[in-house]
Amino acid sequence: MVTKQLINPKSIVVVGGSDDVRKPGGNALYNLIHTGYSGKIHVVNPKAEYVQGIKACKSVDELSDVDLAILAIPAGSCTQAVETLCKKKGCKAVIIFSAGFHEDGEEGARIEKEITDIVNETGASLIGPNCIGVMTPNYAGLFTKPVPKLSSYGADIISGSGATVVFILEAAMNLGLRFSSIFSVGNSAQLGVEDILEYLDESYEPGVSSPVKLLYIESINNPEKLLKHARSLSLKGATVAAIKSGYSEAGSRAASSHTGALASPDQAVDALFKKAGIIRCYGRTELVTLASVLTFPKPKGKKIAIVTHAGGPAVMLTDVLSTNGIKIPEIKGEKAKELLEKLYPGSSVANPIDFLATGTAEQLGHILDACENDFDVDAVVVIFGSPGLGHVYDVYDVLWDKISKSTKPIYPVLPSVINVKDEIQYFMDKGGVCFPDEVPFGKALSEVLNATGAIREEESAPVDIAMIRKVIDEAGNGYLSPDKVQILLDAAGISRAREAVVNNEKDLIREAKAIGYPIVMKVVGPVHKTDVGGVTLGINDDGTLFSEFARMMKIKDTTAVLLQPMLTGTQLFIGAKREGKFGHLVMCGLGGIFIEALKDVSSGLTPVSKTEADNMIHSLRGYKLIQGTRGQEGVNEVLFNEAIRRVSALCRIAPEIYEMDLNPLLGNPKTVTTVDARIRIEK
Repeated sequence: MVTKQLINPKSIVVVGGSDDVRKPGGNALYNLIHTGYSGKIHVVNPKAEYVQGIKACKSVDELSDVDLAILAIPAGSCTQAVETLCKKKGCKAVIIFSAGFHEDGEEGARIEKEITDIVNETGASLIGPNCIGVMTPNYAGLFTKPVPKLSSYGADIISGSGATVVFILEAAMNLGLRFSSIFSVGNSAQLGVEDILEYLDESYEPGVSSPVKLLYIESINNPEKLLKHARSLSLKGATVAAIKSGYSEAGSRAASSHTGALASPDQAVDALFKKAGIIRCYGRTELVTLASVLTFPKPKGKKIAIVTHAGGPAVMLTDVLSTNGIKIPEIKGEKAKELLEKLYPGSSVANPIDFLATGTAEQLGHILDACENDFDVDAVVVIFGSPGLGHVYDVYDVLWDKISKSTKPIYPVLPSVINVKDEIQYFMDKGGVCFPDEVPFGKALSEVLNATGAIREEESAPVDIAMIRKVIDEAGNGYLSPDKVQILLDAAGISRAREAVVNNEKDLIREAKAIGYPIVMKVVGPVHKTDVGGVTLGINDDGTLFSEFARMMKIKDTTAVLLQPMLTGTQLFIGAKREGKFGHLVMCGLGGIFIEALKDVSSGLTPVSKTEADNMIHSLRGYKLIQGTRGQEGVNEVLFNEAIRRVSALCRIAPEIYEMDLNPLLGNPKTVTTVDARIRIEK
């Protein structure tokens, strides 16, 4: 629970405050004093009468009531301090800088739990331990530098790492990016990234709250809460961007199914982010560049004008934008000719608009006015540096003036971070945000313009819940028998080929006649049937039927033979894999041998909506085969989409499903039919 005292405390005590600003307690106190905190500041230091001009208490017992406590004392001393503060001094918010808790072993974990129990019992908020603190518009409860200037137009940031958020702040300040609030949650003993995001969502006021939320996440402890509040913020008009570190896996893991081999925990993170509308970043520079782009008004379309006095950067930016589907429209006509007459000979207005290295501030003003009033573009990028032969204050003044007045966003790329660093600082001091490199900027702008936002929840496909639960409740761990798989598929409404499982010749001939030739025969028992010669297609006569049955029954681990009608169509794949707290990851792709050879799969988290299933299908590299190409029939995408959603619905009703493979399904313009299915249960 985020209390009002954590956000806007009327009084703060620094326990362990000192005159030494090289120590956390000393610098935290310094930051509070020198950033203009308007409330009452207390200090606890048993060895000093005054600390940084404030009369000190010897212990927390001497304090009057206090809203917020910042602890910069050894871990072993924290429990008693928190108990006194929360139970006797009315304290409703605690920030613990100290390390030495659960990250340090069993004893530290015990202390951390004691503290958490106390704050929970007394209805207080706890940030940390092992964090750098909190900064809101009301106070700077951080022990680190730099301390950025806050602005309602800035970004909110929540970080699971203290050091990382410091580095993010430094990178952001180099771009002129401002912040609205900063939360470093450290060990997340009580409040984690998801809990602070919940607060930012529930307190969000469109037009008032910061519309940019940044996350640095090392572990997702509550995926459902993260999804709920990131999606809610997205639907309110905010944008959440996040780094989720730890996405690689060392080595490979053995798996008994295609789904198990293809799924990974990071795929679940990707799927969660897509569902929630979170833009994923992979580094600090990428995150702050994206956040800086988001502080500008969003363009109404994807048509961009590039204004430059240097050809190379404009070409590189054009490459990045056009590769990502952003348009750089040609500019021509009478208005273009009028603009060209105002520029030096040799200039070009075709787009990129190149007004040469000798271009002036006045000419830049003419260009930006034309982009605003005369040209069919949605946004403008201005690339303007300097060879270091003179000042460019006048250019940046014009740029700032036009940014402030234009109805179209104007993004400044100012690459001369050495030659005109004073002018760039001057521009940022006015409130300007700028970018030193056109390529990372172009990638970030493309991400923003291509972002689709959160996907709204939809009702799951209807399934026979009672029948599904009956099969699951009666099943033990391991792979279900083919007949039980058939019942589950039917209960979920997933189309399947007619099947019969036989282990003797009498049943073999009876079931073969019922199905009708041509027939497909598969072994029951071995995991990978094709690897052991356990699949025969196109059986058209009794002789082949009996000889193949005899051969297959001799294959190791075979217990029976499965008969199916011989169907035609494009081979497809749908799978599901349980991914811990995330629920089930549902995947689709081309099936048969393609699943192993190409590993062309896309994924979504349950419950998968119609929109998500469409996105999954359309994002496949082999999508043209699904559409139909070179005379080959395509696949009924409506039925493929429905099958994906029905697998998702089955997994929601039966969370005991650990892995599930439908491979292949055969798709054609009229049907999408499951030919082979395996379901593994782990309770």
